[in-house]
Amino acid sequence: MRQRPFRVCLAGVRTSWRTLDDGDFFCPGCGGDRRYRRRTGRRRFVVLNIPLIPRGTAGPIVECVACRGHFGPEVLEGPTTARLAAMLREAVHSVALAVLAAGGSDARAARETAAETVRAAGFPGCAEEELTALLAAVTAESRQRGRSISLEIELHEVLAPLTPHLAVPGRESLLLQGARIALADGMYCSAEREVLATVGRALRIGADDVDRLLLQARTPS
Repeated sequence: MRQRPFRVCLAGVRTSWRTLDDGDFFCPGCGGDRRYRRRTGRRRFVVLNIPLIPRGTAGPIVECVACRGHFGPEVLEGPTTARLAAMLREAVHSVALAVLAAGGSDARAARETAAETVRAAGFPGCAEEELTALLAAVTAESRQRGRSISLEIELHEVLAPLTPHLAVPGRESLLLQGARIALADGMYCSAEREVLATVGRALRIGADDVDRLLLQARTPS
């Protein structure tokens, strides 16, 4: 059996990496949440494994601890799947409270639908009484600061960071959940329509599509 000749790399450029920090991120290579190391490096021209001439810096890069893939720093701007799930839960909770505050707080059917929606979103212990207590606190604060302004700011703060990470069906589903809470006690009132329109704007859903979805929610599936 012939043996392959042993080859020695006489010269080349080698990078020495230094870790700046680490944490969790969504790895595009693995397709899931992984640990990362944010690293920077120095390039040197090497002869016989002896570093001689500096060749500048490398990075910073983000290295996946699992697959060893290297990615640009912008990869850390996206949420992990765990963080995305938490953001979605908070979004459903905020939309449910906003719709109830607009007109459904006195109707048991609306409160029950809202509680069921929030539980399904990932808050299994959420009860109607808890939503009612939160609603009272939100309503009192809104009266102090100006209801429509504070409500729109709150919805924007919760929905705007989530929106870029949701496909169109996901954003529409979130609006439909709010619409079904509003419809639990009858047809939309003007305040409920206004809130749902605010939700649509925060989710970057056009006005025509908002109208289409509000009509769709009224149609039995």
